[in-house]
Amino acid sequence: MNTTPFTTRTLTLAVLSVALLGGCASFSPDGGFDAIQSATRSRLQKDVVWSRDDTSRSQTQARIDALLAQPLAADDAVQIALLNNPGLQAAFNTLGIAEADWVAAQRLPNPGFSIGRLSRGSEVEWERSLHLNLARLLTMPMRADIEQRLFEQTRRTLTLNVLRLAADTRRAWVVAVAAGQAAHYQQQAMEAAEAGAELARRMAQVGNWSRLKQAREQSFYSDAALAVARAQQVKLQTRERLVRLMGLPNGDKLQLPDRLPDLPETLPPLPDIEQQAMDSRLDLQTAKLQTEALAKNLGLTRRTRFINVLELGIINNSSNEEPQQHGYEISFELPLFDWGQTRVVQAESRYRQALERARETAINARSEVREAYAMQQGQYAVARHLRDEVVPLKQRISEENQLRYNGMLIGVFELLADARSQIASVNAAIEAQRDFWLADADLQMALVGKPDMRPAASATPAVAESGGGH
Repeated sequence: MNTTPFTTRTLTLAVLSVALLGGCASFSPDGGFDAIQSATRSRLQKDVVWSRDDTSRSQTQARIDALLAQPLAADDAVQIALLNNPGLQAAFNTLGIAEADWVAAQRLPNPGFSIGRLSRGSEVEWERSLHLNLARLLTMPMRADIEQRLFEQTRRTLTLNVLRLAADTRRAWVVAVAAGQAAHYQQQAMEAAEAGAELARRMAQVGNWSRLKQAREQSFYSDAALAVARAQQVKLQTRERLVRLMGLPNGDKLQLPDRLPDLPETLPPLPDIEQQAMDSRLDLQTAKLQTEALAKNLGLTRRTRFINVLELGIINNSSNEEPQQHGYEISFELPLFDWGQTRVVQAESRYRQALERARETAINARSEVREAYAMQQGQYAVARHLRDEVVPLKQRISEENQLRYNGMLIGVFELLADARSQIASVNAAIEAQRDFWLADADLQMALVGKPDMRPAASATPAVAESGGGH
């Protein structure tokens, strides 16, 4: 073993040098959250916050209370969800975890220090050693690059989660408002059926109406009452789902408008929608980053397949009877039983898996955006037809029947039947209008992507953090 002069002062300086170099990498002031805020503002024109202290929470709550003080529009519901959804706030902490891994990868591994005392008769010997994990030190640049890519991947995934929450909240708002609007018209239908059933009962009592016709009117009233009960259940369900997405403890302060927004006059043409999706979808960008990180990991694993533990140690032995000893030692793991092939195969498998998932994501993205665009166009055509053709036609028929009833050309039951038909057409128009706004939200989400719920494979290779004993 080669020896070099070594003193306690040298040992202390070595420890201080490692500590100083290891403190160079630090955490960013915003934890990387600024990029998520910027993406949210550019894509949604909304604010998103990461509430990490009581001050930010109180400011957020004041803003939520102001939005809830008036009937809630779809944009306001989305804004509340982005400020207050607890699941989203929990997901933001994965950004802190990813940044911690990145910072740790940029810092030098902590040195180890050992001290031992041996005695033999009157002789007392002290053994001191300082050792450093060379395997981790030599691979630190590649590790830092891998963790940086994973950090960026986490940030893009969280941005995608923000956009998904916004789309889900918008859909929930549309469904909740449509459910309330439909429940209102179902109530009108029941009132018309109730009036017909009561009139049929009275006419049957005086012998001017057959029992069969009375039973038919009563049956229609029963069906209408059942439809109202179901509509109220749907209204409650959809309202509570919106409350959950907005992170509200209850829906006492929630005020929804009475009807859905009107249909747009025209839809913007999107001839290059597939290419637009390929350029803007965040899940494709995330899959690319993951694949690149795993490719880096594969190269690192192949380079370190034979050496998993490599340590450099500095030794200083002193005795009360013998001259001081000093020197260094290098320790490494002998690849007698495991030549690193298992780690290489794992890394190769993860890399091929990421490639196939990226290809799957690209194929699905093209299909999803084509489907969403076709559904938006189709639902818009249906809603326009019901609004511009069917409902006005039913209205004209109702007006003509009202004139005939005033002229005693038709009876009250024909007038009630026409009213029920008109209410049914209005309900169909409400449903079509709802389906269009849902399809529009789906198209917007198809253009930005969707989060991958599958667990991501680790991109950091396993290299031992500490070596054997001394």
